[in-house]
Amino acid sequence: MAMMAGSSPSIVEYFGGDDGYRCGYCKNDTGNLSHGMWAHSLTVEDYQDLIDRGWRRSGKYVYKPTMNQTCCPQYTIRCRALHFQPSKSHKKVLKKMLKFLTQGELSKVDSEVDPMDSNTKDAYGCSFLLKDKPETSQSELELLSIDHTEKVENEEEEKGEGNVKKVDAEHTESCSERAHDNSSKPLQSVKVGRTTPRPGKGADLSKPPCRKAKEIRKEHKLQRSLQNSTQNPGLRPEDQNLLGQSAKAKTNQPKSIEDFVFATLPPDAVHQLEVRLVRSSPPSSQFKATFQESYQVYKRYQMVIHKDPPDKPTASQFTRFLCDSPLEAENPPNGPDCGYGSFHQQYWLDGKIIAVGVIDILPKCVSSVYLYYDPDCSSLSLGVYSALREIAFTRQLHEKAPDLSYYYMGFYIYSCPKMRYKGQYRPSELLCPETYVWVPVEQCLPSLERSKYCRFNQDVKAEDEGNVKELDRVRILHKRTAMHYGVYKRRRKGPNDEESVRQYATLVGQACSERMLLFRS
Repeated sequence: MAMMAGSSPSIVEYFGGDDGYRCGYCKNDTGNLSHGMWAHSLTVEDYQDLIDRGWRRSGKYVYKPTMNQTCCPQYTIRCRALHFQPSKSHKKVLKKMLKFLTQGELSKVDSEVDPMDSNTKDAYGCSFLLKDKPETSQSELELLSIDHTEKVENEEEEKGEGNVKKVDAEHTESCSERAHDNSSKPLQSVKVGRTTPRPGKGADLSKPPCRKAKEIRKEHKLQRSLQNSTQNPGLRPEDQNLLGQSAKAKTNQPKSIEDFVFATLPPDAVHQLEVRLVRSSPPSSQFKATFQESYQVYKRYQMVIHKDPPDKPTASQFTRFLCDSPLEAENPPNGPDCGYGSFHQQYWLDGKIIAVGVIDILPKCVSSVYLYYDPDCSSLSLGVYSALREIAFTRQLHEKAPDLSYYYMGFYIYSCPKMRYKGQYRPSELLCPETYVWVPVEQCLPSLERSKYCRFNQDVKAEDEGNVKELDRVRILHKRTAMHYGVYKRRRKGPNDEESVRQYATLVGQACSERMLLFRS
C-alpha cells in the first residue's frame, strides 16, 4: 500500500523483546511477553499493515505479543462488518436502549449488567502499556532538506549511497499544519431521536437508510394484490396462499443493525442520545472543549470498574493512554468525510457524556482501542451497545470509502474465558500468527481447544509472504538523514546491530520496513 501523497514518513524506535510483564488476564507476574516500539509518527497505511501482522497500539507505544511464548496468546480479531447480523443478545441490548430512551425506565431484567460489559479490556490487560517516551532528542528526529548542490567526494560512495535521502522539513511542517486545520472542522454527530437534517449535509443519519424505489414498488404491488384478494373471492386459493407467504416472508426478514441504531424516537421520548465523533489527535476544538468532562468519566470508570486508587487515573495518564496517538491525520478525497486517524466517539445522553469509544479510522477498518463509560449507566450495557454502534459506523464509512469494510476488535484471548465474547460478533476472523492470513473463528476453535497457541492456516507449506527478504532495503533514520540499511552499515561505527534490525524487519514485514524510518542513534 503506497503512502498517501503529502504525508510524512513513519518514524519508530524499536525496543526488541522484553523480559516479561504482569499479565492482566491470568495474573502471571512475568508471563506477558511481547516486542515493542515507540512510534513518533505513523501513517494510517503503515498502521493498517502493522495490525494486519498482529501489532496494536496503546498511546504511542506499539506492541506485538510473542505469541508462542506469552502466557495468554492474543490473536487479532476482526468482524466482517458488511455481513454482520445482530444476534438475539445483541438485539436485546439495542431494544433495551430504545426502550430506555423512549420510556425512561428499565425493568429489573433489563437493568442487569451484561457480562460482556464487565470484562477486562485489551489495553488494560498489560502493565507495560504506559511506557514512557524514549529520551530521544527531537532534533535527531527532524529530517534535513535536500541539498541538490552537495557533491560526494568518493565516487564509489556516490554509487553505493544513491538511496540516501534527506527529506524536506518545511514540507513536513506544512502537512502538520494542514492536519491541524482539518481537525478543527465539525465531524460526525448522529442523534437518535427528534432530529432535523441540515441542508446540504447529505442523508439524515438518524433515520434508516433509504430503500430502493424498486423495493418500495414491489411492496406496494404486494399490498394491492392482498387487498384485491380480499375483495375478489374468485382468486384461486393457491394464488392467495402465495401472496400470503410473500407477505409473511417480508415481515419475517431479520432487522438490520441500522433498523435499531437509527430508529426514530417518538416526539414524547423521555431521553435524547447523541453520538459525536471528535478528532483526538491532533486535538480538535471540540475535543479540547470536552476534555475535562471526558476525563472525569474515564476517572470514575477506572475507579469503579477497575478498582483503581483515586490517584492513579490522572489527566496525564489519560492523555498518554487514550488521547496521544502516533497516527497522522489524513483527509484524502476518496476517503471518509471525517478523514483517517484517531478519534473519540462520544455518547451524549441529555447533554451529558456517558461513554466514550476510542477508535482509529484506517484505510480498511475501524479499529476499536478502548471504551470507558459512566458506571451509573452500567445497566445500559454500553460495552455491547458501543460495539454495535461502531459496526454500524463502519458500514456508514464504507459507503464513501469502499475499501473500509472491517471492524477490528483488538485481541481475542481464548485462554481467558471472559475475553471470548468477541467471537460472538459474527462473521469474525482470527489472524494466523505465522502466515498472517485471516481464518474464520469457527475454524479456529477446535485448534484453540487443544492448544492455547495455534497456527490457523492449515496449509503446512504456506509461509509469511510479507517476510523480510532484503535486509539492506530497510529504511533507517540516522543523523537526521533517511537511508537504506545497506548504506547505514557502511557509514556507522560501533557494534553490529544487524540481529536487532533483522528481528524488527521480520516482525513488521518487508513492506513496512521499506516505508517506515527506523531510528538509529
